[in-house]
Amino acid sequence: MRLTNLFRHGCLLCCLTLILLLTACDALPTVSIGPTSQTPTPTINTWNKAAPGVEVRSETWKSPSNSLVSDTVSIVRFDLHSVKLSVAYQPNQPLSMQDWMHKENATALINGGYFDSQDNATALVISNGQAFGTSYPNFGGMLDVDAQGNVQLRSLSEQPYDPSEGLTQATQCSPMLLINGQRTQFKSDAKTSPRSVAAIDKQGRLLFIASPGIAFTLDDMATLLAKSDLGLVNALNLDGGSSTGLYVNAGSQSVELDSYVNLPLVIVVKEK
Repeated sequence: MRLTNLFRHGCLLCCLTLILLLTACDALPTVSIGPTSQTPTPTINTWNKAAPGVEVRSETWKSPSNSLVSDTVSIVRFDLHSVKLSVAYQPNQPLSMQDWMHKENATALINGGYFDSQDNATALVISNGQAFGTSYPNFGGMLDVDAQGNVQLRSLSEQPYDPSEGLTQATQCSPMLLINGQRTQFKSDAKTSPRSVAAIDKQGRLLFIASPGIAFTLDDMATLLAKSDLGLVNALNLDGGSSTGLYVNAGSQSVELDSYVNLPLVIVVKEK
């Protein structure tokens, strides 16, 4: 009888432990991509107008190096006549993408360039006219805004940074994936990882591109961008991996892809 009671008590304890574990799983953070429940689901491979000058699209891209691997990629396209660009940087207080959205009251955000273990940018950052760090010497690329509000995405090997330019906003990263519409060649490992990209197309529009899955190498992403129908001229790899994040809150469309780590550096888009 005593053994029977012990068996029953043991079974009850196991059941309670299992319930607690399952309940705890509900408390884990979640990552969501796509429209909120209050917004219509975007048609895949079709541009969906979110707000004046803001369009959202999702596509399924297949890995060029592994036909069994694919990922749903979120793409946002901006008419720079309708929006303004800035770079937010606070290494002493990194934030989640969601908190950055609330702080900046932004239309859209994407993660910026690389940063070290102390949350300091590893290359030049210019935020609201204040410069931090040192420019890459003739490699990588830079997304920047001049004093007149003009946005440019350039290769630093073709057009190195000059402090006399008087830029008001900038973030640098590496490598350039496309230059003048051509896929670049660079050394990288075969690691697949989440990816984020900033690009400019033939019409001068700015694009943010995010692949949240562990699907593509850097070489894969460069090849996919070159073969896409997006009409891209220049494209810059941003700090992917656990930093990959993209948020859009514009009219009828929403994208919520949170980074796995808090970020000291984000690229901000707001309506003019």
